[in-house]
Amino acid sequence: MKTSIHGCLFCPPQVAVLGGLSLGLLTLISIGRADAGPLAAGLDTPQAPAQRAPVAFELAAATAAGEAKASAALPALEGAGWKPLFDGHSLAGWKVVDFAGHGEVEVKEGNLVLEMGAMLTGVNLVKTNDLPKTDYELALEVMRVDGSDFFCGLTFVVGDSCCSFIVGGWGGGVVGISSIDDNDASLNETTKYMNFESKRWYRIRVRVTPAKLEAWIDREKMVDVKLEGKRIGVRLGEIELSQPFGIATYQTTAAVRNVQWRRL
Repeated sequence: MKTSIHGCLFCPPQVAVLGGLSLGLLTLISIGRADAGPLAAGLDTPQAPAQRAPVAFELAAATAAGEAKASAALPALEGAGWKPLFDGHSLAGWKVVDFAGHGEVEVKEGNLVLEMGAMLTGVNLVKTNDLPKTDYELALEVMRVDGSDFFCGLTFVVGDSCCSFIVGGWGGGVVGISSIDDNDASLNETTKYMNFESKRWYRIRVRVTPAKLEAWIDREKMVDVKLEGKRIGVRLGEIELSQPFGIATYQTTAAVRNVQWRRL
């Protein structure tokens, strides 16, 4: 069924006439704008769309602006014997995970930068033979540069299985372990909610012993799970590619530094 301003099937004649007058006025205004240009027509000069700052620029600005605040918030690592897993200069010892539609992975300003992808972007530790299955700790510092989902999915070994510590998932605020008894970080006893600031460094630390799985964000203990009778595993899906040890983000750009481990 065809309708028009002049012949609207649902309009009385008066509305149709007013519609015709309005169309004529719009036509005249359009002609005036085309002839006289945007300024004569009372319009501002059109502006080019804003360009998104490159990740390197954003990262440098974020580091400069928030370094003092972040450093003050980060606790000193407890204990001795910490060993670095990332040299701050290259991807030596790491490989980019072949997630579908992943973003770029680079080392910038001394940080491992995982740029936003269609879904997951991440890296795996290549040499894992030195890492034990239990009685060890992992620690790293991570910053959300851009995006609104998890900026740290830290996958690691727990005995004969693996799991992931998710930081900022499900829209930006969920923290927890994926998975326990087949329930992911949004649906199990470790599920917590936290407001994360972008462009701020956070210290992530996990501890694995035969009896317990523990995790901290800065000074706050977020996970404290007794392992007896629990089924630990990675959430089904592409994140399984992060096993046995990996760091991933979801539709988010993150910067990572000071990746370390130690035996207990």
